Amino acid sequence: MMRIALFLVTNIAILIVASITMSVLGVDRSTLSGLLVMCALFGFGGSFVSLFISKWMAKKSTGTQIIERASNADEQWLLDTVAELSQKAGIKMPEVGIFPAQQANAFATGWNKNDALVAVSLGLLQRFRPEEVRAVLAHEIGHVANGDMVTLSLVQGVVNTFVMFFARIAASVVDNFLSGDEEGESSGGGIGYFVTVIVFELLFGILASIVVSWFSRYREYRADEAGANLSSNHAMIGALQRLKAEYEMPDQMPDQMLAFGISSHLKQGFMSLLASHPPLDQRIAALQARG
Repeated sequence: MMRIALFLVTNIAILIVASITMSVLGVDRSTLSGLLVMCALFGFGGSFVSLFISKWMAKKSTGTQIIERASNADEQWLLDTVAELSQKAGIKMPEVGIFPAQQANAFATGWNKNDALVAVSLGLLQRFRPEEVRAVLAHEIGHVANGDMVTLSLVQGVVNTFVMFFARIAASVVDNFLSGDEEGESSGGGIGYFVTVIVFELLFGILASIVVSWFSRYREYRADEAGANLSSNHAMIGALQRLKAEYEMPDQMPDQMLAFGISSHLKQGFMSLLASHPPLDQRIAALQARG
């Protein structure tokens, strides 16, 4: 329900801003409406294509091996734990995998909560205590149960639309100004116009990334809470504290796959707005505040 509401609100906001832009610029409404539709098709299309192939991409990029049938006691424990937590969270059992990285990490992905993938690194399994591994799995299943993958795709689709649409509006304004066209109709199509579009897409893309990064940080807190509810607050805090003590940013996984990522150098100032994960100290403090 929340992701549907977010989808509707953000799209209504875009339509309102588009309407204001049309009035201010005096540009034909049908022209901007068509542009908005085109940008939405490309913006949401790219976002949802990424969502639908997310499991395949995750497996290929991380070398994750899916556990079809347990070959040892550790794999059987992993399958049983994921099954237990999934049932408790009210979702279908996801695929379970292990990827060959010595850094402690885990991720969850998939196009919906009943067709997901949860994977942990070999290093995490080897060094973490069972209750800590269980808490990490609970965090990842929390992501799945919360529908974070779908919601993030909706947010990204809206952001993509926003960037493409307003970059072209701004480029048209600049093109009209430079060409001295007083009729409000851009000649368009020239190399200068397309270069201007690219520049504005880069600028708006940075601003849009702040929005996506904020949501990414927000969903980490929610997944921590879900992990604490599915396992225990103590175990969830313990897993985060263990990560803080030993972790360095991995190079085996792309940034968007990091569920428990932490950098040894915390981002400061403007760069902190682009961080996809909150500092572990803040995540631990939030869980401690729950009591």
